Amino acid sequence: MFRRRARTRTGERSLLAWIGLLLMAGSFVWLQVTAVPRSLTRLEIPAPQNAPFALVVIDPGHGGQDSGTMKAGMVEKDLALDVAHRLERILQERGVTTLLTRGDDSYVSLQDRATMANNQPQSVFVSIHFDEAGRSAATGIETYYATHPISFPERVVSWLPFLQRTSSDPPNLESQSLAASIQESLVAHTQAVNRGTRPQQFFVIANVRHPAVLVEGGFLTNKDDVVKLANADYREQMAAGIADGIVRYRETLLEERTPLTLDLPAR
Repeated sequence: MFRRRARTRTGERSLLAWIGLLLMAGSFVWLQVTAVPRSLTRLEIPAPQNAPFALVVIDPGHGGQDSGTMKAGMVEKDLALDVAHRLERILQERGVTTLLTRGDDSYVSLQDRATMANNQPQSVFVSIHFDEAGRSAATGIETYYATHPISFPERVVSWLPFLQRTSSDPPNLESQSLAASIQESLVAHTQAVNRGTRPQQFFVIANVRHPAVLVEGGFLTNKDDVVKLANADYREQMAAGIADGIVRYRETLLEERTPLTLDLPAR
């Protein structure tokens, strides 16, 4: 009798655990479907003729109560916003339409940043950050891209580890190409140490459906990087490097879309 009751209690606990798990998963799915993000900005921009994208979404990292890295009197959120405004101005001078995820020292969630980008059907996304490291010798610039965009089912699965599996999605070649173009141009403009491009599933770029990259513009734990970043002319060169990389990426896409003209022999 005692064993039968123990088995019954064990079965009840197991059933309650599964019910709780299903309720948690159902709640998460419901929130993903029904939640209204704070930022619903959508610009109605006619795409320039034959242009591969109409807008550059510029994302200054952190903001508000989220200061990011703070070292040697430098605050990451302020540096990111400064470079973002410079990039905005340079791109607009070159005829490229832009949208900032934040234009001042305000907090914007990672989800809202991704949503703002996804609300723009023809765009690319560039997030600007600055790094820190455990060793002061770490220096240079690197640009990240997501291996593949995260789909809605993957977000649900991330809450249920026993359902996770290795993704079979194809590599995110467009974001990889954008990252390479920006990285090359940044290094040429700043002469910083080239740390290359790297795949990384950062939320803010992995959840954007368009080509998206994240720039780490230097280490606030490196004294040489800090000296350079304190110089407005250097930050201007950073912005110019990012802008040139974006424009070069756009030109590459245009060349790929332009049909070849063949000189056929006259008959």
